[in-house]
Amino acid sequence: MTQTVTVTGMVLSSAPIGEFDRRIVLLTKEKGKISAFAKGARRPTSHLLGIVNPFSFGEFTLYEGRSSYNLMQGKITNYFTELRENVEAAYYGFYFMEFAGYYAKEYTDETESLKLLYQSLRALLNSHLSNELVRYIFELKLIAVHGEGPQVFSCLGCGKKEGPFVFCSRRGGILCGNCKNQEPDAIHLDNSTLYTLQYIVASPIGKLYTFTVSDEVLRRLRKILKRYKDVYVEQKFKSLEMLELVSGVKD
Repeated sequence: MTQTVTVTGMVLSSAPIGEFDRRIVLLTKEKGKISAFAKGARRPTSHLLGIVNPFSFGEFTLYEGRSSYNLMQGKITNYFTELRENVEAAYYGFYFMEFAGYYAKEYTDETESLKLLYQSLRALLNSHLSNELVRYIFELKLIAVHGEGPQVFSCLGCGKKEGPFVFCSRRGGILCGNCKNQEPDAIHLDNSTLYTLQYIVASPIGKLYTFTVSDEVLRRLRKILKRYKDVYVEQKFKSLEMLELVSGVKD
């Protein structure tokens, strides 16, 4: 027996199925990451035509069957149209959605992940913020939201809270001068970079995109996130490869 459910979420991806249908992946607050079939969504006259595209955010009404969901209707509150019109920002957005999908699971509370994704896409439209900085904030905060963030408030070796510190990806956080000796590849942290890491990890999502950083801090963030993801993120992202080609910024 089927039942109707309404969820708040965003379309992460959409793929054609058969001649007229689509299969979408949704990141939702209530049910985590789920797939749904949108029957007839590729027909020009379908009422589902405008709600099954990536970036579409709103409420989705689904039939929950024994083994799958079927999309019945949707009320979209943000299509992120401006994002679609900016090629580089759009590729950042596609990467953010793929990265969010990597961490999200079915039937888990993904309220924080969805809020972070939504705010990060909005930040890509802010001309005062570097898209590259938005990316590193999003990556680090999403990793932290899912319980795999680095320790950036005290030394992993002795618990010391005052620097100077280095960042060690293999150990999963910062080390003081006395504890860093066995980690020759650790990255030196200046105060500005350390404070930036601490702010991202500790701040509410609504206050994340309220600052800018120097080129040097951005360079250190790039290096830190690259090494940290190499250790703790197992998947390679096709959207990231495309983003690097478009933006010219490589890990």
